[in-house]
Amino acid sequence: MKRSRQKPQKAFVRQIGLTEFRILGIPNFHWSDFYHWLMKISWPQLWGIIISFYFVINTLFALLYLGSGNGIYNAKPGSFIDAFSFSVQTMATIGYGAMYPTNVYTNILVAIEVFIGLIGVAMITGLMFARFSLPTARVLFSRVAVICPYNGVPTLMFRIANQRQNWIVEAQVRVTVLLNPEVTPEGHSLRRFCDLKLVRSETPMLALSWSVMHQIDEDSPLYGWSEDDFQNINNQDIRFFVTFTGLDETVSQTIHARHVYKLDQVIWHHRFVDVMSTGIDGQRYFDYSRFHDVVPLEISKNERRIEMLKSN
Repeated sequence: MKRSRQKPQKAFVRQIGLTEFRILGIPNFHWSDFYHWLMKISWPQLWGIIISFYFVINTLFALLYLGSGNGIYNAKPGSFIDAFSFSVQTMATIGYGAMYPTNVYTNILVAIEVFIGLIGVAMITGLMFARFSLPTARVLFSRVAVICPYNGVPTLMFRIANQRQNWIVEAQVRVTVLLNPEVTPEGHSLRRFCDLKLVRSETPMLALSWSVMHQIDEDSPLYGWSEDDFQNINNQDIRFFVTFTGLDETVSQTIHARHVYKLDQVIWHHRFVDVMSTGIDGQRYFDYSRFHDVVPLEISKNERRIEMLKSN
């Protein structure tokens, strides 16, 4: 009995959060997702595609015009430069009048190229408008999270900041932890997502920063965990997924942002440095350069002792 040989599947890499996956069984690209792909790639990649398409189309029609013999008036016979220039003028519907088609073959090519040019301009214009009008969030997440006491309860904290000079209204944040796989009685290995209850999960307006906090109490999935559990190599696949949504006041559109924290990005017995201060002149300052800075809790205790000595 002959076994059917299966073709080796091609894998492509997909980055999900901080984890890299090799994807099998589906193609990396499908033509039905061409518009989505154009919206997703970077601006330099998009401009590279547009410019390449422009030169390829004009080169192709220049070669076709060369096949017409003397089909272009005032063009040097066999001159690729003249044929390419005529193609550029035709696609852009410039029409300087110095060169024009003289036979049926060239006129048919001109009609086809003008049609392609009109369609191309319309599609590129729509794509540019869609990309420019796409709402983007300039939301800054602290590079690390900390665990420190808050109202006597160990609390997971990280910071979010708005980097634009406007308001984000009806801002909401959600934190979900992806735990280690659990094996069911039937032998199935499943990974479980657990939502973390936040001290405050929404705010009516976000202009500068927001400290997001989750108290590790009896109802928390992290209850009973120690610093050693966070450093255990068997727990390094655990992730904290943070999603942020809000309404950009300037464009009146919903914006989204997301971030992922690994266990080694959670620092115990530290607190964030205060980024808001009041100067001698009475002006209030917000220092983004210290947004990610943390200090050990012992420093905060010393600061409290100094303040108590000053008050006495």
